[in-house]
Amino acid sequence: MKRSLVIIISIFTFFSCKNNSKITSDTTTEVETKKTIKYPNDVIPFMNKWKILLGDGTHVEDLVNYQKNDFFYVENEKGIDWVVYKTPNSGITSRTSSNTRTELGEKAHWIPETGGKLTGTLKVQHVSTTGDATKASSYSVVIGQIHSHEGHENEPLKIYYKKFPGQATGSVFWNYEINTKGDNIGRFDYSTAVWGHDFSVVGLSPTTYPKEPENGIALGEEFSYEVNIYKGIMYLTFTSEGHETIKFTKSLIKSEFATKSDIPEQVIKVYANREKGGGVEREIAYAGEINYFKQGAYNQANAKSTKSEVYGGDIVKQYKNGSYAEVWFKEATVGKSTEPK
Repeated sequence: MKRSLVIIISIFTFFSCKNNSKITSDTTTEVETKKTIKYPNDVIPFMNKWKILLGDGTHVEDLVNYQKNDFFYVENEKGIDWVVYKTPNSGITSRTSSNTRTELGEKAHWIPETGGKLTGTLKVQHVSTTGDATKASSYSVVIGQIHSHEGHENEPLKIYYKKFPGQATGSVFWNYEINTKGDNIGRFDYSTAVWGHDFSVVGLSPTTYPKEPENGIALGEEFSYEVNIYKGIMYLTFTSEGHETIKFTKSLIKSEFATKSDIPEQVIKVYANREKGGGVEREIAYAGEINYFKQGAYNQANAKSTKSEVYGGDIVKQYKNGSYAEVWFKEATVGKSTEPK
């Protein structure tokens, strides 16, 4: 009897240990799997300073250990981690725009006199392959901006990448939105080329494209920007290996467009059909106005203004057929402004 009891206990102990070993193994595997998942904040640690709106309308305030497949996630390429921002031509947009975005919005707000600084190192992987070539926003994505939080809620800065279908290289340019006097005047952007064309270069017909830029940036080609707002002055620096480093300076507290004669020919041409008897800027531009940074992929293609294909709003079909924008960032910072060298 005693011998039988010993055998039973031994068998129980064997299976108990085996099961415990399996549980421990499964738990370890689960922990290891969690450790291998990389979130965007593992790649670019500043995510606690931002909230995000995704191209399907998802709004998230806490981005620590957050990702969403097909919109905001990490991709590894040749041993380098990148944060991916992806958004369709049609989805759910913000209240002030017809364009979808998977884009960060800075939680901290500031005025130009106080300023701030935003940097990013990125490559654009895809822009919409459909659109109307005569529309300036077609085939483009905004990869960084300053957005006003009051007044007309304008954008003192939008940094664009744009590439026409079938061309090997595209353009990087930045737009300054004139902060117009009065109400219901309309919006007017003045565009400056960095590499390639500016915003005003369009096709002669919906299906014909302008000449490919000689010094353009290809899809998948890495470049960087720095936006430094110091004591009301915006200092922009653009760098890319194999391209000339380009710098700009623009006041955000004193207008260059305060009279009709100051309005550039480019603006008159691009917005000829929107003129409403005004269009001049406040003499103090954006002085004292609350602003904040944005960064990611703000798709400029849509069915209404650029006649881009949206496949009835089906996001899966849009991704499958090239109706989306996709931008990868490997480095970025946000914080206080620094005195320019």
